[in-house]
Amino acid sequence: QVQLRESGGGLVQAGGSLRLSCAASGRTFSRYCMGWFRQAPGKEREFVAAISWSGGSTLYADSVKGRFTVSRDNAKNTVYLQIHSLKPEDTAVYYCVADPRWVISPTPAGYDYWGQGTQVTVSS
Repeated sequence: QVQLRESGGGLVQAGGSLRLSCAASGRTFSRYCMGWFRQAPGKEREFVAAISWSGGSTLYADSVKGRFTVSRDNAKNTVYLQIHSLKPEDTAVYYCVADPRWVISPTPAGYDYWGQGTQVTVSS
């Protein structure tokens, strides 16, 4: 069982930066693939980024490539999402996800564990 708690969301101006954090409970964190999804009002949940258990592989949605960076610190049981050059269309609730899988998945069904989400609002 893994519990996830996101933090770091907030209100920022377009062009600004944020770092989201996701603290995970559980002694096997280092064996979990971790990722981030987001959901904007009236839209479906969409994949943002994910990182393999070792940190050696990452995957990004085309819409965030070059602006978002996912990383993890297994010693701290934490995964991060560094966001630069924020755009109003990045406004959404951002969810941290985890799954004991070897291959990164860009689909919601690929993750068994979800956090409660943290709101990111970008003003123009």
